Amino acid sequence: MPASGVRNSHKPNHSAACDNIAMKLQTPFLWAVGALLIAVAFHKYGWPGVALVVGGIVFWMLLHFSRMMTVLKRAANAPIGHVASAVMLNAKLKNGVTLLHVTAMTKSLGLLQSVKDAQPEVYRWQDTAGSHVTCTFTAGKLTHFVLWRPSESGAHTPSDGGGE
Repeated sequence: MPASGVRNSHKPNHSAACDNIAMKLQTPFLWAVGALLIAVAFHKYGWPGVALVVGGIVFWMLLHFSRMMTVLKRAANAPIGHVASAVMLNAKLKNGVTLLHVTAMTKSLGLLQSVKDAQPEVYRWQDTAGSHVTCTFTAGKLTHFVLWRPSESGAHTPSDGGGE
């Protein structure tokens, strides 16, 4: 157990190279599935089938857009980089979740720690007790996170939360 009293039971995920390949292939895979659904709908039902599938895809995209706007609207009313409990946030985090998901959990935008528009992106959320969680996002997905808690002597002690 680390000196700060934080017990860390996070297990590192697969290697970073494996995760990075999966992240790079996700978008083309979704486009291919959409095109395949449209082609099958046209083959089976003609233009009415295409209209139905395209309508379903647009509906799915609007649902995600609506969720994103709700999360950002809620986060806009909170102080940047603030979270109710950094320790609880650290316990809920998992590698591979998106920045939008973490923003929804914290109900706050993270305080940017890295250079703007540079990869990887590093954000920090801090609670009123002085503890903070620093999260590293690569291509919008969480790849590493660290919890810092103040000790009795006033110094900070790290607790590594996410494997790379």
